[in-house]
Amino acid sequence: MDVRKILEYALQREFEGKHFFEENAQRMNHPAAAGAFKELAAEEQKHIEFIQGQIAALERNQLSSVGLTKELDKGGFFTARAHSEMLDQSVVEAMVPDLPVLRTAYLIERDFADYYENSSKQADGEAKILLENLAKWERKHEALFKSLHDKAYEVYNQMPWGG
Repeated sequence: MDVRKILEYALQREFEGKHFFEENAQRMNHPAAAGAFKELAAEEQKHIEFIQGQIAALERNQLSSVGLTKELDKGGFFTARAHSEMLDQSVVEAMVPDLPVLRTAYLIERDFADYYENSSKQADGEAKILLENLAKWERKHEALFKSLHDKAYEVYNQMPWGG
C-alpha cells in the first residue's frame, strides 16, 4: 500500500470539497446555512494543511497522527452546541430550497469518510491510525449534514403542495 498516493488523492478531494463549500456558501438562502458552509470550507482548509504536512512528514519518514488527534479532541466547529443551533426550526425551514446542496454536502463528507476507512484497512502502524482519525473527522461532518438534510426534508414533506 502506498500511503503517499492515498494522501495525494485525499488532498485533491479535500481541495474539491473546500471549493464546493465555498461556492455553495454564496448560494445558500439562509445566513446560518451559509455560515455552516463557510465554516466547513475552513475545516476543509485545515484538512488540506494537515494532509500537506503529512505528505511532507512522510518524505522525512515521520508520519504522525498526533496533531490530528489533538484537533479531534478539540471538537472544532462541529460541537454538539453548534450542531443543535444549526437545527433550529426556523433555520431548517429556510434551508428547504437548499435540499440538493445539503444532500451533496452530506454525500461528499460520507465519501471522504468511506475513503479513509477503506484505506485504513490496507495500512498499518501510524498510517492506519492517521487514516482512521481522518475518517472520524469526516464522520463528524457527515453527521451534521445528514441531520441538516433530514430535518429540512422533514419540513419539506410537511409543507402543502406549492410550498
